[in-house]
Amino acid sequence: MADPVALLSERVARAIVAAFGAEYANADPAVHRSSFADYQADAALRLVKPLRRPPLEVAKAIAEKLELDGICEPDGVSVSPPGFVNFRLSRRYLEQAMAELAADERAGVPVAARPETVVIDYSAPNVAKEMHVGHLRSTVIGDSLARTLRFLGHRVIPQNHIGDWGTPFGMLIEHQHDLGAEAAAKELALGSLNEFYQAARKKFDADPAFAERARTRVVKLQSGDEATLADWRELVTASRRYFSEIYRRLRIELADSDVRGESAYNAFLADVAADLEAKGVARVDQGALCVFLDEWKGRDGTPVPLIVRKSDGGYGYAATDLAAIRYRTRELGATRILYVVGAPQQQHFAMVFAAARTAGYLPEGTRAEHVMFGSVLGPDKKMFKSRSGETVRLSELIDEATERASTAVRTKNPSFTPEEVTRTGADVGIGAIKYVDLSSDRVKDYIFDWDRMLAFEGNTGPYLQYAHARICSIGRKAETAGLVPAAPSAITLGEKAERALVVELLGLSAAIDSVAFGLQPHKLCTYLYDLASAFTTFFENCPVLKAETPELGASRLALCNATRRSLALGLGLLGMSAPERM
Repeated sequence: MADPVALLSERVARAIVAAFGAEYANADPAVHRSSFADYQADAALRLVKPLRRPPLEVAKAIAEKLELDGICEPDGVSVSPPGFVNFRLSRRYLEQAMAELAADERAGVPVAARPETVVIDYSAPNVAKEMHVGHLRSTVIGDSLARTLRFLGHRVIPQNHIGDWGTPFGMLIEHQHDLGAEAAAKELALGSLNEFYQAARKKFDADPAFAERARTRVVKLQSGDEATLADWRELVTASRRYFSEIYRRLRIELADSDVRGESAYNAFLADVAADLEAKGVARVDQGALCVFLDEWKGRDGTPVPLIVRKSDGGYGYAATDLAAIRYRTRELGATRILYVVGAPQQQHFAMVFAAARTAGYLPEGTRAEHVMFGSVLGPDKKMFKSRSGETVRLSELIDEATERASTAVRTKNPSFTPEEVTRTGADVGIGAIKYVDLSSDRVKDYIFDWDRMLAFEGNTGPYLQYAHARICSIGRKAETAGLVPAAPSAITLGEKAERALVVELLGLSAAIDSVAFGLQPHKLCTYLYDLASAFTTFFENCPVLKAETPELGASRLALCNATRRSLALGLGLLGMSAPERM
């Protein structure tokens, strides 16, 4: 009963069949929250074409067949143009649903009925390069999806597909040799990866002899020369140590054991190529082994090739990605694979998925989905850069977020100890970075604005964290006053603001589903903001500590606790802390 969307959807689906016949049993009820009622069904608008009837007429026919006794008020169902069915839930239903939610340790969010094995490919930085703002979205979005799916009971397997192979390693290893073991180790220390890579690149571009040595070194690397592989491992180890430190500071749940880079698939590339050719999925064209798919054609109408093996015998990204899909379905048992990668790779992944499906690497019932996202822009609406015009390093972004947030926390709470300022500043700063990213529709670009994202008002991370801290403060004061929250069955909803708060509380499960199924973290962010706003209205209009009766105060304290729990849960799924004091 605690999920009105599921309940109303089931009743609307029944009404559609009763009104129009069993052939419409799979019609989408399209139930969602509404600003004109508690919930609204848009099903009639979707049935206009197949039924060939006006939408308002369809909506009325659905409403006449609805069975909602005890769920809605006697006058709680209405129809409005152009074809909406509106629902106002009854007090009895809300109090009963709230009692169930308050007693449920999962805050009304059920475990998935059919748990899946979900592989999530995200973050994917490059060895010997520092992580920068361009890695932020993949890392933060992927982490939120992993947390959410894991909470719902799915088996989640993160795969950090780092760039740890290829021609650049020839110049990097030769630069390593030029510096000497001790100096190279210092250069590869945390914070020096960019300088190391840039110095190697500069020599490669300027010194023909060095460039030739680098090319020779690549051949040795790819042929398995053990001394060269040892140098390569040193580069990878230093980089992975650096990545782990960034993840720790950014509070990302990616472990070193989750790394499976490009190099992990080298041994399988020749087999994948041979298998694709044997199955007729790929063929040689102008010396290169290519997959041609009818869905993708160039301007002249000829098919666009997905190159598996280049004419020089080398393998490209497509071969590695196909090998990875085969490994993830066969060895990891994936039934769903998510690729959290920028929008410019849309065609590449669409072609890879189609090729994998044709080759049998994606069995029937297994989904591969490209979770694409836009770019991070500066206030000038161009790619976000530092003041010097360089790409912003993630370590610097974390430093500045923590410093700015600590200053705001110190100003807001002069009584905080230095330790409290540092801890809370990190909570707020990291939370602000994540929330501004996740609260935007991921397919769109967003503007990175320090002042807006660190504000304690509006749809921001600090606002939600402050709402949670304020409820914790109420709880501490209630404990001092000897006020105990009411039992779930004793929660009453006499005031409009109480009712509105409960309607929001009951929406948590649907918001989490929008992340799990629709891969849309911004809808959970919107839900949490609406919940915090409803709580503000409730607190301003419904005294807790000074309620008219102890029983009423206890009931309202129970609502406070339920709100605090839902906020903490939602923030946690976004990868954010929920401070008890701010």
